[in-house]
Amino acid sequence: MSELLNRVVWSALATRQSAFSQGTALARRFDPGVSPFASAKDNSDEALAALEDLFQTGDDRAFLLQAENILLPGNLVAEKTALGVLMIEKTAIVPPSRHAGIQPLSVEDVPEMVALAELTQPGPFTDRTPELGTFFGVRLDGRLAAMGGTRLNLSGYREISGLCTHPDFQGRGLASALTLHVAARIRADGDTPFLHAYADNHGAIGLYRKLGFEIWNEVNVAVVRRRT
Repeated sequence: MSELLNRVVWSALATRQSAFSQGTALARRFDPGVSPFASAKDNSDEALAALEDLFQTGDDRAFLLQAENILLPGNLVAEKTALGVLMIEKTAIVPPSRHAGIQPLSVEDVPEMVALAELTQPGPFTDRTPELGTFFGVRLDGRLAAMGGTRLNLSGYREISGLCTHPDFQGRGLASALTLHVAARIRADGDTPFLHAYADNHGAIGLYRKLGFEIWNEVNVAVVRRRT
C-alpha cells in the first residue's frame, strides 16, 4: 500500500490513468488541460531531470503531491508549498437515503461545475477534470448546489475529490452525503476510497473522520514552475 500511496500522482499516471499521461518512464504529468498534477518516479537525479524536462518556460505550472519529501532540480522552483494529509476509508458507512437527489453529472453540467469550483475552490478543477472520473451533484432550486466525484485512480485505490457546496446551500449535509455516496460507488467497484485535505483544515479532517476516514500519512504539496 505505502509504495503506491507515497506518490499517488505517479501511481495513477503509470497505471490506470496513463491515457492522460505526458512524459517518460521517469517523470510524468497529466495533460495540463485535464489536471495540473505532475510527478517524478522517485528522487533520483535522473528522475528529477526528467521532471524538469516536462516544464515549458513561461506560465507553465504544475502541482506536486507526495508523501515523500519534494526535491527539485536546479531549474525548477516552488512558488507555493503546503502540508496536507492523505486519508483512507477505514469504516464503510452507508449513505443516508434522505439525499436520494444525488444524480450523476454529465458533459452538459460542466459549465456549472466549473463555476461552482471557481466559487468554492475545492482544489484544481478544469472543464476537462470530469474526464478523470464520475461526478455527482445535488440540484436545489434549479441550481447545482453541491458536487463531488473521483480524480486520481490507481491500482486498488480511487480518490474522492472536487467536493464543494455553494454557500447558499451549506449546512444541509450535502458534502457529507456526496462523500458517502462516492465512497460507496468506489467500494462497489472493488477499490478503497481515499481523499486529501490540508493539514491545517481541522474542520474538514474532523468531518472526514466522522465519515469513516483516517489519516494514512502527511503529504507534501508544491506549485512548481521553471525558473526564468
